[in-house]
Amino acid sequence: MDEKIKEEASKDNYRQEPKVGVYICHCGGNISDVVDVKKVAEELSKYPGVTVAREYPFMCSSNGQDLITEDIKNLGINRTVVAACSPSLHDLTFRGVLQRAGVNPYLHEHVNIREQDSWVHKLDHAGATAKAIKLAQAGVEKVRRKDPLNAIRVAAEQRVAVIGGGVSGMRAALSAAGKGLEAVILEKGPRLGGKLLDLGRLYPSGEEASAVVKKLEDLVRADKKITVHTDADIDFVGGFVGNFKINFKLPGGKSQQVKAGAIVMATGYEHYKPYKGEFGYGEAANVLTLPEFISLMKKLPAGRLEYGGREIKSLALIHCVGSRQVEGVHKPQADGKINDYCSRVCCTAAINTANQIKEKYPGVRIYDVYRDIRTYGMMHESYYEQASKNGVLFFRHTETDQPVVTSDRTGHNVKVKDVLTWGEELEFKADLVVLVTGLVPSDISLIKSQMKMPSSADRFLQEVHLKLRPVELANAGIFIAGAAQYPMDSTEAMASAGTAASKAGILLAEPDIPLEPFVAVVDEKKCTGCGLCPAECSYDGALTMSEKNGKKVAVVNPALCKGCGACVAVCEPRAIDVAGWTLAQFDAMVEAIAKE
Repeated sequence: MDEKIKEEASKDNYRQEPKVGVYICHCGGNISDVVDVKKVAEELSKYPGVTVAREYPFMCSSNGQDLITEDIKNLGINRTVVAACSPSLHDLTFRGVLQRAGVNPYLHEHVNIREQDSWVHKLDHAGATAKAIKLAQAGVEKVRRKDPLNAIRVAAEQRVAVIGGGVSGMRAALSAAGKGLEAVILEKGPRLGGKLLDLGRLYPSGEEASAVVKKLEDLVRADKKITVHTDADIDFVGGFVGNFKINFKLPGGKSQQVKAGAIVMATGYEHYKPYKGEFGYGEAANVLTLPEFISLMKKLPAGRLEYGGREIKSLALIHCVGSRQVEGVHKPQADGKINDYCSRVCCTAAINTANQIKEKYPGVRIYDVYRDIRTYGMMHESYYEQASKNGVLFFRHTETDQPVVTSDRTGHNVKVKDVLTWGEELEFKADLVVLVTGLVPSDISLIKSQMKMPSSADRFLQEVHLKLRPVELANAGIFIAGAAQYPMDSTEAMASAGTAASKAGILLAEPDIPLEPFVAVVDEKKCTGCGLCPAECSYDGALTMSEKNGKKVAVVNPALCKGCGACVAVCEPRAIDVAGWTLAQFDAMVEAIAKE
């Protein structure tokens, strides 16, 4: 069916009397093991306005989708209700079915009878079935009152702004440029390269980090579609998808602005900074973090390891400093929280460093004190095996029995209750203690607050869905690359950057961008101009007051509105509705659920 025929079919379809098709998914037993799906379908088939009700093992499968398509074709179905899993997973799937069949895609209602029913009522099959029937009936009442909607389209700047110039930022810019888009890198530091500038040899290639940075930077500098600003101090990020504005200052104080259709957040991470006295850090001599030690080792010649004017003959690596912290055991961070997450890359980085020490300074004794070894990458276990062959001694402690470091003029005494020797308390001397510190997110609080970007419980930027939308923020048009999202090594960071740039490329493939139509709509005849709604709105510029036809009325910017409904709640004359979620629809849903 060509686009013109589809459009005409869609118009004709929604002008007809609503004919609702209801489809109940078994979800492979996730729903049908608890809910009597046949009974739900039977009850819904008798409900007013329902033309057909069916149940099927997997509605999201191609066969399940074909059921809907056939009913549209043969029975004239012009609205659908699918009772299945979360709408965040498959709402778009079923909207696509309607669109392909010539029905307006927004004449669909997705009802969640998995997370909101079968999964929470596993011991009450009859109650879960009754609830599923009520939820589906409420969905029917809502979809019967739906109007066809059209996507909002906004003009888009054909440019990607990449905030951060580390390896993920450079890779994102190169990928965007490869898709024909302009890219602008805004790096707060004086050089491109980020944290890789401080590292030595990388795993698994063994290549020098500086060489990797140079290769990427040479490619970036040579690409005419990429503009680089270093020492860029960003003081404002605003706008919306397709039309972002970023203000920044360069040395000398002159303010500049970049306009972009999409933003890639490649803001990276910081190394955890131990507090004063943590394992002697900042108080005792010869206590360093792993990044500080790697930077030191880069500068020293082979053969003799020296620090502070003395030879280092023994060295202790202490893992999980600033990571996998335990409530009541570890000191909280400045925000009162602990870092209870695993930083993922630290174990491999520490053991890789131990092997490099043995290679460069074979006479140094190395003690590795850990809780768990997590060398998760492909072939990374080989580093652990090599370290054992190199004579590195491993001591394992529990999460509550932390190692204790005491210091005197002769060096450091490290005490640890070793799980590997059934809890025996062991003690050894070390000339140098190296703290294997975790990763924490960079401080981008200004940008996050201005754009209301979501954060995970670990304070990193939070993607929409780890599997289905892994590099997208809830803010349309903003994507995440690298360790801004969670701790990653350089290979993972560059892979995610390529994905983020691809998403940006898809978004900006056309001169304008389609947006969801679920935004606030004002009935100007009912609006009294009271001004309560803009004060309630959390999104700058989304809702303002304006003079129209001699009176003040509320005006919505659909590109900025998020459809949260806060304005609806304070509008006494009920002059505001959210398209697709009107008050009349809610009233009908509540009545359907409450009806005996």
